[in-house]
Amino acid sequence: MNKQQTKIIGAMLACAIAFSGYVILEDRSPAVAEHHEEAGHQEEKQGAHAGNGLVRFSEEQVVNSGITVLSVGARQIDSFIRMPGQIALNEDRTAHVTPRAQGAVEKVEANLGQVVRKGDLLAVIASSDVAARRAALATAEQRRELARKSYILEKTLWEEKIGARQDYLKAEQELQEAEVNVQAARQSLQALGAGGAAGASNRLQVRSPFDGMVVEKHIVLGEMVGADTRVFTVSDLSQVWADVVVPSRDLEIVRVGTDAVIRSIASNTTAPGKVSFVSALIGEESRSAKARVVLANPHLAWRPGLAVNVDIVTGSARVPVAVAREALQTVDGRQVVYKRVPEGFVAQPVGTGRSDDRFVEIVSGLKPGERYAASGSFDVKAEQGKGEAGHHD
Repeated sequence: MNKQQTKIIGAMLACAIAFSGYVILEDRSPAVAEHHEEAGHQEEKQGAHAGNGLVRFSEEQVVNSGITVLSVGARQIDSFIRMPGQIALNEDRTAHVTPRAQGAVEKVEANLGQVVRKGDLLAVIASSDVAARRAALATAEQRRELARKSYILEKTLWEEKIGARQDYLKAEQELQEAEVNVQAARQSLQALGAGGAAGASNRLQVRSPFDGMVVEKHIVLGEMVGADTRVFTVSDLSQVWADVVVPSRDLEIVRVGTDAVIRSIASNTTAPGKVSFVSALIGEESRSAKARVVLANPHLAWRPGLAVNVDIVTGSARVPVAVAREALQTVDGRQVVYKRVPEGFVAQPVGTGRSDDRFVEIVSGLKPGERYAASGSFDVKAEQGKGEAGHHD
């Protein structure tokens, strides 16, 4: 074999080796590419879940979890100062019922917690004082009747020129005095609430002064009670007071007519009201004053003695971007709102501004019209925590 043939064979072998390498690489490249693409998708998914805060939630899961989805928008935000308070009876519509006469309890008609109407019978008292006053009225009426007969007789005699005019005038004066005595005796009975009729009865009926509820009862059958014994307390609970403790530094803010919001400490119940009274006196030890908010209570939900917080409204402003207060969550030391996306929710970091008990102003991170998890946002946060824990495992 000469030198030229050797070069030709070497070139042919080099071409064959190059072709074989190309075929092998061509066959393996789709698998490698597919492997790399799949790995990229996995990394992208993991990155979207952990890095971008995506929490996958289908519409069905949102409904089943009780998550409320709202839209970002403009809201009215009230600024306020919070003060402690307590629900109290409306003293303008509360009566401490007393018998007005000493006696023995003969009958008790009303029970504690009973709703009563004006004039309803609460109790019956057997009173010697009432008996004496009824007797006095009967005596006065009899004397009036005798004075009337004497007056008629003297008037007739004077008109017929038989009697003297002086006797006629005296009889007229005695009749007038008798009328005054009857009126006085009748008013004495009425002042006790015993009516204005004469008779032998010594019964004193204790009645409700207005519509309300029996909130206190200090009377039992057979006991002796005094004229000033508080036997019942009746209060109209359709309107109550919220007594507020106002620090001296806030007295310039809390004024009569200022809007307020009453919040029950025991529940989520709230109600609007207005400041109706601010005391001019400051406690020597507490260095605070007492204020009062009048509160409508149609369903009797505000019970006297209930501890409350009273938010005194100091200002109001409309902000262009706000979310419900319950939508805010803290993740890795940042405040986030879970924004709704097609795959679920994304933990969106936000900057906040003014706030009240209902809404929080958003100054960065969200735009009007975007949807977010309001009620139930904590469930989304919990689900995000589960996903991140699984990723670390």
